[in-house]
Amino acid sequence: MSSEERPEVSRLSRAFGPLAEAYDRGRPSFPADAARWLVGRDAATVLELGAGTGKLTRELVALGHDVHASDPDPGMLAVLKRHLPDVPTSECTAEDIPLPDRSVDVVVAGQAFHWFDTDRALPEIARVLKPGGAVAVAWNNRDAKIPWVRKLWALLGEQPTVKERTDSAVDALVTSPLFGYVDRSTFSHWQEINRSSIVDLVASRSYVAALDEPARAAKLAEVLDFYDDYGRGMDGMQLAYECECFRAVVADRAESDPSDEDGSGDGNRDGDDPGGASDGTDTEMLLIDFR
Repeated sequence: MSSEERPEVSRLSRAFGPLAEAYDRGRPSFPADAARWLVGRDAATVLELGAGTGKLTRELVALGHDVHASDPDPGMLAVLKRHLPDVPTSECTAEDIPLPDRSVDVVVAGQAFHWFDTDRALPEIARVLKPGGAVAVAWNNRDAKIPWVRKLWALLGEQPTVKERTDSAVDALVTSPLFGYVDRSTFSHWQEINRSSIVDLVASRSYVAALDEPARAAKLAEVLDFYDDYGRGMDGMQLAYECECFRAVVADRAESDPSDEDGSGDGNRDGDDPGGASDGTDTEMLLIDFR
């Protein structure tokens, strides 16, 4: 991402605070299977970046992990703390993490990694990870195989730059010498929505929140008309998602083998995995050689 793009990305990323309640009501959660894949089955110390209102946090806590949730927006964190009062939180960015070196097993980001300045965030993430720890990121993407889902998102006119930022963020992780191979897995799930929550879902999207008031009101009116054509009244309907997940083990530079020709420096590939991270044998691994 160019330096010219960063101010606009920063502006959009800070559009959520005033809409924290709508975001919490309207956005989908993350499937438990995805949360389990991201962090592993064993209890781990987890730092969540861009935790927002705690959609993914709630799943991680339910799985028994020790989670420290962070977000740069106090409004989003306030909603998270209302739902999860015992979870420690920090108001911070991914580029400046207020935790000691090698202090967490896994760093996760749900629906947030594309907002990070990866040139600065990836070194910070690597710094706080224990040897053998992992970074794990996820996005809830619309399931374009469902016709009415395609029609809804065509109506929203989602900016192509959103997908470009997501792809760029994943590419940055894949090519980073700070991390090893990137594993990938996808989990299908559904969100129950009704006439009220579909408005919250749309209103909480950054590019809709950034519209001026007349344009935003017009867009929400279009969405309600669409729902009235396709919906089932108070019974609601289901919105299909595919939760796309990526995970990579940190390269332990202090113990890396100078003869390691692929440059990953992963001295823990065959060692213990305190954070439940992949040992490189997952059948759905993306065997990406970033040489």
